[in-house]
Amino acid sequence: MTDALFWHRLQFGFTASYHYLFPQLTMGLALLIVVLKTLGARRQSKLLNRVANFWIRIFGLSFAIGVVTGIPMEFQFGTNWSRFSEHTGEVIGQSLGMEGMFAFFLESSFLSILLWGEKRFGPKVHLAAAWALFIGSWASGYFIIVTNAFMQHPVGHSIDANGVIHLQSLLAYLCNPWALAQYAHNMIGAVVTGAFVMTAVGAYYLLRGLFAEEAKVFLTTGVVAGLLASLLVAFPTGDQNGKMVARHQPIALAAMEGRWSSGRYAEVNFIGQPDVERQKLDNPLQAPGVLSFIAYGSFSSNVRGLSEFPIDQWPTSIELLYYGFHIMVGLGTIFIAIMMFAAFLLYKKKLFEYRPFLWVLMLAFPFPFIANTAGWMTAELGRQPWLIYGLIRTEQGYSELVHAGQTVFTSLGFAGLYLVLGLLFFFLILREVEHGPGAAH
Repeated sequence: MTDALFWHRLQFGFTASYHYLFPQLTMGLALLIVVLKTLGARRQSKLLNRVANFWIRIFGLSFAIGVVTGIPMEFQFGTNWSRFSEHTGEVIGQSLGMEGMFAFFLESSFLSILLWGEKRFGPKVHLAAAWALFIGSWASGYFIIVTNAFMQHPVGHSIDANGVIHLQSLLAYLCNPWALAQYAHNMIGAVVTGAFVMTAVGAYYLLRGLFAEEAKVFLTTGVVAGLLASLLVAFPTGDQNGKMVARHQPIALAAMEGRWSSGRYAEVNFIGQPDVERQKLDNPLQAPGVLSFIAYGSFSSNVRGLSEFPIDQWPTSIELLYYGFHIMVGLGTIFIAIMMFAAFLLYKKKLFEYRPFLWVLMLAFPFPFIANTAGWMTAELGRQPWLIYGLIRTEQGYSELVHAGQTVFTSLGFAGLYLVLGLLFFFLILREVEHGPGAAH
């Protein structure tokens, strides 16, 4: 446990995973807020405006905690991963700078108007601010995804004699095919989170007999958005990401499915336990040919197994990668089932009175957070043992001057701080939910 690299990875993984709990909610809510505000303006509906303003306040709380938890990751590039920053700063600094200067400041500036400026600026400016918030939020997500996509599939660069990576084409970098596919999948996943949270609050209100009008809007909006997003996150966005991994990271694909042997008619494993030492999958439940079709569009396509690749290029945590991928896919399937049944009840005008399923909707909201976290674990663990895929290995990027003891110390500090922030966030959110959708307070 004195391995500094292990603790650097653990600390960044922890801080990034905790931080992303908040942006996935704000990015998902940003779309739903702009839809509600636009419909409210067109219909001159005070009800829709009240609903939108309630979720703007939830957005504001999530945004604030997201900012605070995101700052440490910026410093970790310089402290824990200084060699990575030294070799890649010219490239990744472009998109990270754009995220901060263009997207983040746009988002934060207009959020203040949304929270406190409706009476002062009027409904038209308030609606315009909602659109600006949405654009800023989703632009911010794109620039972060561009940074990660370069680590997954580097394009538009050159490498000098000292191993420093230089940017050759900004257009190629920003339009990385991996980024386009990953962005679509990621943002739709965020909408799933926002939709499930919205339906959960609506179900909670109806179960308690509170704010019935607003709760019905929450449920209707959340179910429609949740169903569409749950379907889109599987196909075409999830399908395109799978094909991208198969094309550019075949080792990761094999590890995600616990596949050691190559062959045609490759099976998808619904369950199973990967035994890395013996290079086999225990107790598998399989569907033959499906993996071949998902990866290459043909049931008879050959899918290469891990045995075809050098062991030093295998992902370093195959078990976590395997389970992370299957948790993501399994929960995604459950989301479709939940929202399809909810949409059926909504169509039959029975959803608002069917209390057992309202309980399901209220209790289901944590699972999109888990699925999105598992999805990012899949992407990052599948990239290992590389920091920049095929260019820089992970052990070449960390700061050798920061030893394990220092990283453990700061990790404990982050854990304590984030516990306090998490408790504060839950207190403020629960207080807002108890106050309900109404006048600002």
